[in-house]
Formats: sequence, structure tokens, C-alpha cells
Amino acid sequence: MSSVSIFIEKNFKLADVDDRLFSSFIEHLGRAVYTGIYEPGHKDADEQGFRKDVIKLVQELGVSLVRYPGGNFLSGYKWTDGIGPKELRPKRLDLAWKTIESNQFGIDEFYDWSKKAGTGIMGAVNMGTGTPKEAGELVEYCNFPGGTAWSDLRKKNGHEQPYGIKTWCIGNEMDGPWQICHLDAVDYGKKARETAKIMKWVDDSLELVACGSATSLLPTFPEWDRIVLEHTYDHIDYLSLHRYYENLGNDDDFLASFVEMDSFIHSVTATADYVKALKRSKKTINLSFDEWNVWYQQKQQPHGWEEVPALLEDRYSLLDALVFGGLGITLLNNSDRVKIACLAQLVNVIAPIFTMKGGSVIRQTIFWPFKHLSMYGRGSVLKTLIKSPTIETCYGDTPALATAVVHQEEKQELTVFCLNIDKKQNHQLKLELHDFADMTMTEHIVLSGSDLHAINTFEKPDNVAPRNLEVVKGEKGVFNVNIDKLSWNVLRFKY
Repeated sequence: MSSVSIFIEKNFKLADVDDRLFSSFIEHLGRAVYTGIYEPGHKDADEQGFRKDVIKLVQELGVSLVRYPGGNFLSGYKWTDGIGPKELRPKRLDLAWKTIESNQFGIDEFYDWSKKAGTGIMGAVNMGTGTPKEAGELVEYCNFPGGTAWSDLRKKNGHEQPYGIKTWCIGNEMDGPWQICHLDAVDYGKKARETAKIMKWVDDSLELVACGSATSLLPTFPEWDRIVLEHTYDHIDYLSLHRYYENLGNDDDFLASFVEMDSFIHSVTATADYVKALKRSKKTINLSFDEWNVWYQQKQQPHGWEEVPALLEDRYSLLDALVFGGLGITLLNNSDRVKIACLAQLVNVIAPIFTMKGGSVIRQTIFWPFKHLSMYGRGSVLKTLIKSPTIETCYGDTPALATAVVHQEEKQELTVFCLNIDKKQNHQLKLELHDFADMTMTEHIVLSGSDLHAINTFEKPDNVAPRNLEVVKGEKGVFNVNIDKLSWNVLRFKY
């Protein structure tokens, strides 16, 4: 067992964490909405058809914002199809996912659901088949107090008060050739700029997110980001980035996915800062990592035109949860620029929450690291000095231990998140906390196990779940904590 030292100083603050870093995503895709958050007739559904058992787990996760309604679905979506009397709403072909959309759930229902779930909303406007004018009309419907056609229609549809949705995505993955009405960077940049102008004319308090790269793997990255920002810089507030990770056959490489995510963030940050310098601007564009997760994209199966098919229902293992934890650590360690992050998605579709139609609901393995990050990752991220042994991966020499440290000064608490990706050995983590007076370790949560491929099922919903280890006593501000091989750890302290 090797010893790894980490030096933590109270005044070495990287950034205050934006609560929106713990956000998620609901798209009209598969069973995310229908039989996910919305299932009229279910024994646990309320009077509006919202599954209360799902809402309870969303609240347990502490999700800050939920991005809605997409996703690839967004680029062909006519939002007016989802408002008004349900019996008059049209069924449409969803070209993005080759399904049939009933439109029984729309922005009004989603607003009501968000209030019950205790989340905010990150809205999104259609930049595929949609127009800048239609984007402005959606903002008017949602946010304008009254006295206009669209705001009065919202009132007629049962919502007297405006929704106050302040964060909006201008389209989705418009750099992707798979996108409905895909645009090149110049055309999207021009369209997004004019859309942003109209949206802010309707509500000047909005914060807008322009489409950055859908993945670092596209040949247009990072040139896309540069061109889009050169067109939109003065009108938007954030640039988005998306990235999913899957096991391509080498567990070590998969466990080291956090290294690639960190590199991706730094590249986008550098691109945004280049455009800032080019424009001699005083404004800094921050990042919205509004889609991230583990996703086994190679396992997608073709299907015919169906209504509410079971799509992208990845069943997550312990290994996936460990990788997920490393990605969460990377987001914390880049919280000086990444202000919004959306786990994609929330229910059923590549999600931490999984339902049975007409039946029960379970927490998938990735539920646990997200919950820990959301509960204990709100505060100030501290810069740390750590020298860790390395493992050879496709990213080169990779630290065996990934860590992030969050200080919650008002609560006088400190949390150390630690992932050990070493398959062979435990490591002793020596925490140097001399800067904190009378520090006591209060909790050591660990997620680990002998079977990396273990999953949670409806029959065994707690097959993979965290457990608490005995806390250690410190001496003169030094704590020596054993970190098991292949484990996710949450170390909590109070002073």
C-alpha cells in the first residue's frame, strides 16, 4: 500500500460552486417522460399524473435545474403542439428518435412537475426547424406577465403567473450531422445571434447558452466553438459542451475518462478566451456542460415507429458508477468556468432513476455518486496539492487517485471526494489539514464491491449501494485514511 499526501489550505479557493452544477435533463425520448415522470393511472401518480415515487427520488438527488425538452427531439419540436386541451393536441412523428409523440405532456405540465419536484427549469428553443421569432414567442408565453396574445394564452391554459424561466439553451448539438436541420458553424452562429437578440428583447434578464461542440470527437471541434462565439459573443452568456463515455473494452481506460473530460473542458475554455481576446471584450464566457454521463451508444438497437418505446435504457454497473464519480470530480475541479452541468438524463433514459411501467422505481448505481456530489459538493472548491501514483492508460500516466475538496464555511464542514481507479492495491490517503482548527472526521462513505459488473434490479434494488466505514482520528490536523482499490469515497470533516 502506497501513501499519498494531499495538502489542503483554507485560503486556496478555486471557485464557489454554482448550484446549477447539480442539474439534469429530461427529453421527450423513450420512457423519460411517459411512464417516467408522467404516468396517469399509476398507483403512485398524483392528480396530474406525476409519479410521486419518482419525484421523491428526484428530491433525494437534490437536482437544481432540469433541462427540457431536449435534446435531439428539440430540433423538430413545435412547442405549441404541447399546450391547450389535451384532447386537441396532435400526435406527431418525432424524426429525431423515430417515434410517435402524443404531446400529452408539454411546457405547462413540465412547469407544474418542476414545482412539485423542487427543481428549476433550463428551457430550450428549436434551432432546427424553428425560427428566431418562434423562440421569442415561447419566452413570451413562459415569462411575460400578461396583456399580450402569448402571455394571455398561458393564463387561459391555467397559469396566471409567469414561469420565470431564466436559463435557456439556443438549440441542441447543431454541429452534429445527425441533427434535424443541421447547420454549419457560420449559419448557426448567425441564427443563434438573432435568436438571442429577440429572446432578450422579450426578457432582458435571461441567461443564454449557445451550442458548443456536441463532443470532442467531431472533426469540427474546436473550430466550431470559435466560429460560433465570434458571431454570438456579445449576446450569449454560456457555451455548451456535451460528452458521453463508454467502456470500449479496457477497464483502465474507461476508469480514466475523467482525464479526457478535463482536457475537453480546458480546450473549450481556451477557445472561449481566445475569442474574448480577439474581441477585446471584458466579458468572460463560462461553460454549460449540459449533457454528460456514461452511455453505451454502441448498443443502440434499430426500431420501428412506436409511441413510448423503451430506448437507451442503460443498466448501470458498479464500474459505471466509479467512472461517473470521476467525471463529477472533474466538474468540481473546473467549477471556476463550468457553472452549469446537466446529468443526461434523469429517468429511464441513461438515467440514475429507473421505473417499471405500472410498477416500482429503483436507484441505479450512478444515483449514489450524483447524490453525494449534490449533497456535499455545494460550497467552495479548494485547490490542493497531491502527488499520486499513476496507472498507464490511453491518456498516458493517469493518477490512481482523483480528488476534489469542497469547503462549506457556513457549516464549518469540509468534504473530500476521492476515486481510486487502481485495480491492484489500496492507497493510504494522508490528509494535511493544518489550516483547519480542531478538525474531526464525521463520516467515510464508500461505494465498492467485488463484482464490478453488479447492477441494481427491481428484485435487488440495493445490490450496489454505499456503506459507511469507521472514521479515523486525526492527530495535529493529519488524517490517514485507507482508500480501497476500485472505490468511490466521500470523506467528511467538521471543525
